[in-house]
Amino acid sequence: MAAPPPPPPIRSKQSEIWKAAMARLALLAVPVALLLSLSFLLLRPASPPLPFSRQQAASGPDRRRLLRVYVAELPRALNHGLLDLYWSLPAADSRIPASSDPDHPPPRPPRAHSPTAPSTGSPPPPPRAPAVRVVADWRDADVVFVPFFATLSAEMELGWGAKGAFRRKEGNEDYRRQREVVDRVTAHPAWRRSGGRDHVFVLTDPVAMWHVRKEIAPAILLVVDFGGWYKLDSNSASSNVSHMIQHTQVSLLKDVIVPYTHLLPTMHLSENKDRPTLLYFKGAKHRHRGGLVREKLWDLMVNEPDVVMEEGYPNATGREQSIKGMRTSEFCLHPAGDTPTSCRLFDAVASLCIPVIVSDEIELPFEGMIDYTEFAIFVSVNNAMRPKWLTNYLRNVPRQQKDEFRRNMAHVQPIFEYDSIYPGRMASAAQDGAVNHIWKKIHQKLPMIQEAVTREKRKPDGTSIPLRCHLAVHLNQSDLPSN
Repeated sequence: MAAPPPPPPIRSKQSEIWKAAMARLALLAVPVALLLSLSFLLLRPASPPLPFSRQQAASGPDRRRLLRVYVAELPRALNHGLLDLYWSLPAADSRIPASSDPDHPPPRPPRAHSPTAPSTGSPPPPPRAPAVRVVADWRDADVVFVPFFATLSAEMELGWGAKGAFRRKEGNEDYRRQREVVDRVTAHPAWRRSGGRDHVFVLTDPVAMWHVRKEIAPAILLVVDFGGWYKLDSNSASSNVSHMIQHTQVSLLKDVIVPYTHLLPTMHLSENKDRPTLLYFKGAKHRHRGGLVREKLWDLMVNEPDVVMEEGYPNATGREQSIKGMRTSEFCLHPAGDTPTSCRLFDAVASLCIPVIVSDEIELPFEGMIDYTEFAIFVSVNNAMRPKWLTNYLRNVPRQQKDEFRRNMAHVQPIFEYDSIYPGRMASAAQDGAVNHIWKKIHQKLPMIQEAVTREKRKPDGTSIPLRCHLAVHLNQSDLPSN
């Protein structure tokens, strides 16, 4: 596709909306890749499930057995049917020029579906994921997976719905779908059994399921980070704390951070060559909220020798520039943007470019399973803001350490790979891939989930206990994107 025209030098509102829309469309690859991967692997078994031990559930999960997953019954129109609808839309996203669609969109789903597939629209049976066992009876399940393509639904309303409709419920197709999902799921006895605490939703954008998020707050949410979910509540902060993050609907206690889909091809260690550039960054200079540090860093470093700072977008031209820039640089800068993280981090790992993370509030996928300090460098915002500090620090990293970081990166690359839905990518769900690590993370949370469900059962009627990590979220209207 043709590259979009460069934005005007003056920061107009239109150019800001364009940049945000391009970034959000790049993000769209994440939920579709994740949901297709999960959906393809969560098929009802033909053989009857093994008996479920209530005693075992009470004492915590057996690490030797697979996580047992029940797939909630939803119409195909709420998952794979949404992809059909997305690809059938006659016009481009209204937020960007018609010629500026990203060159790496979600793949087209299969046109034909197995005649034996259930009426809910499940795809044909693939190889089963090593980390899970799908059960046909919800009473035998550890968790319930809700196969709603929530982010895709929200993005379709933002890009193709009536202007301003996203904020309203009337005339909002995304809200209609949200409402249908919640009504169906909460009416099921599986939800009533646990209050939703053992249900899994994929919400890789803070606007996903915006209008009903309070109703699904107790569930396990799969998110790329907590940006847009938290509010700094200065009124609640004590005199000993500079600021407090008020836990609303998201928490590391119950939720799982998942990786972005990287947009650049994977570089193998044997392909690594000389890297003449010290530090590389490509992206939008101007961001909001915590991303204001990016603009300050840009001004500090743009004239540094051996440092490349490029403004760019996730289109075909920008992608080729990023491939070249990341593969010829020792380090890749990862400052906070509108949210604490982005796909840029995973592009760097795919390119064997050592990530330099300047994002104090970042949360990362699969921590506890992998150690990011073995292949990435973390720098506080305060240090990064000191003139010359960052480049001096990077110039003094020994060659031996850089080589070790790159070897470690090559080792963890498969962990951030979703299943093969793009040509040339992995052909099957490897046991060390992203999908299985997500399920393993969920498995780790079972003791907490089971304890919460058990505690809830013994509460007498009329008990009033304040909610903690799943209170109603508080966001300003300015945090809600407009279309």
